[in-house]
Amino acid sequence: QVHYVESGGGSVQAGGSLRLSCAASGGTLGMYDMAWFRQAPGKEREPVASIDWSGKHTYYADNVKGRFTISRDNAKKTVSLQMNSLKPEDTAVYYCAASRRPYGDYWSRALVHDFGSWGQGTQVTVSS
Repeated sequence: QVHYVESGGGSVQAGGSLRLSCAASGGTLGMYDMAWFRQAPGKEREPVASIDWSGKHTYYADNVKGRFTISRDNAKKTVSLQMNSLKPEDTAVYYCAASRRPYGDYWSRALVHDFGSWGQGTQVTVSS
C-alpha cells in the first residue's frame, strides 16, 4: 500500500513563500491524479490544487490561482506545491492525496471524496 508523507510546512510572514513536498513510499504515484487539500481549524477540508497523472493538466482553487504552483516528478515519486505571496488566510494543515482510481479525470474537479490515501499533513502558518 502506498503511503504519502508531506513536508515543507512552517511559519512565515505574509508575502513569504513555502514549498511543500509529498513523497510516496511503498508504491508508485505515476498512475494517479494527485492533489493538495487544506483544512483550517473549524473549517472543512478544501481543495487547493491538483494535477493529472501525466503532469500535463492542473487545477487551482480561485483563492490560490496565480500564487501557488503544483508540479510532480513521477520518476522521483514526488508532488510539490510552491506557495508564493502567502496570506494569513492560507494558514491550515496541508494534505496531499492520490485519486482513488488510476488514469481518471479526478484532477479537474478535485473533490475530496475522489481522493484517498491521505498523508498526515503539514502545518502552514502565515502571520500578518
